[in-house]
Amino acid sequence: MKFVPHEYQAYATRFIVDHTEAAILLDMGLGKTIITLTAIDALVRDYFEVSRVLVVAPLRVARDTWPAELQKWEHLAGLPYAVAVGTEEERKTALRQKASLYIINRENVDWLITKSGVPFDFDMVVIDELSSFKSHQTKRFKALMKVRPTLKRIVGLTGTPSSNGLMDLWAEFRLLDMGKRLGRFIGQYREIYFKPDKRNQHMIFSYTPKTGAEEEIYRQISDITISMKARDFLEMPERVESEAVVRLSDAERERYERMKAEMVVELGGKEIDAVSAAALANKLLQMANGAVYDEDGKSITLHSRKLDALEDIIEAANGKPLLVAYWYKHDKERIQKRFGAGEIRTSADIAAWNAGKIPVALIHPASAGHGLNLQDGGYMLIWFGLTWSLELYQQTNARLWRQGQKNTVIIQHIIAKDTIDERVMAALAQKDKTQAALIAAVRAELTKGDGTK
Repeated sequence: MKFVPHEYQAYATRFIVDHTEAAILLDMGLGKTIITLTAIDALVRDYFEVSRVLVVAPLRVARDTWPAELQKWEHLAGLPYAVAVGTEEERKTALRQKASLYIINRENVDWLITKSGVPFDFDMVVIDELSSFKSHQTKRFKALMKVRPTLKRIVGLTGTPSSNGLMDLWAEFRLLDMGKRLGRFIGQYREIYFKPDKRNQHMIFSYTPKTGAEEEIYRQISDITISMKARDFLEMPERVESEAVVRLSDAERERYERMKAEMVVELGGKEIDAVSAAALANKLLQMANGAVYDEDGKSITLHSRKLDALEDIIEAANGKPLLVAYWYKHDKERIQKRFGAGEIRTSADIAAWNAGKIPVALIHPASAGHGLNLQDGGYMLIWFGLTWSLELYQQTNARLWRQGQKNTVIIQHIIAKDTIDERVMAALAQKDKTQAALIAAVRAELTKGDGTK
């Protein structure tokens, strides 16, 4: 297929070519992969500035999305590439191939640099989903920092650079520019731009930006950063959101309320307890979905309200494909047992879904939230269980709500009334990006929302 870039795509491509360090913050659906591949092709075959490029991406994106884009466009036909995923031997074989572009999943970055024995002789690195390098304490971050001085060029791609707030940006830009803009040390960054928020006498639990800090941070990084939103450039399909509300029985409600009040409840002869606010939030979300894990990791069923609602939705869909987002493993197991739904995990699964061959497909936001193109297979997404992560929520919705979607996208949330589900939905609707929103939701639950216990 011939690639005729939109004006913004041509601009972004030129920006990558013109900058040895670049942060490309493109909203979902704007085509960051083809933009970057076009820039790489120019740098390799027109300008001769680089010869070996490493792309680091989430596993399914590395395995499926990047190769699919390379095969799709005519102008990339002569760009040799190798995909280094799979077993260790398969990865080594791919890395030893003669190619200009090598694609590896982010989980194997540390292996590549510190364990593989393969020389790290790349002169350009592209990080697809830069937000996955937001922690400076991870092995992948530390490994890439070791070789960062050897690189001629580096590009970071993401649609959500600071899903948990401005603190995320330090590690991401430390990797891109080695500390030139936001400082070489996280402590220095915190001291300049933040002030302590929640703390006790000896420990600071969180920080909040100082007045004017956000504008100053953006000013510091602006020379190597471009940011674009889909609505500014694309005719996005219409999107309709709704809620299917379920209600717990009196007995189910009593168990839920006891867990909320006492942080412990007995189910199926087993005692289920929660040791902290975060653990309690986790247990309450599970109970709202209909099952909960005991201390041995075994799931105990509480109700089937959401399964019944999902059955009604499937029947109403009348054979039209449904994508169902789940969060807990016991949710998946119960859905599969009742409906025989398959999970989208492999390249074959993606192809089958996009061909309309899977009537009900399961997807987990953490493993399939980024980069997968699923818009050809359907237009209805059902959230069986919610996540507090705004980033994963938005990215999962964008699997269907994106450029190329021919139908109005329907996103339906199955919500257990008067449970923490409602609090999480409110946090997502308000675009509250931090786990603190979930903790606040638990506190609101504990105080019944009116300040009383």
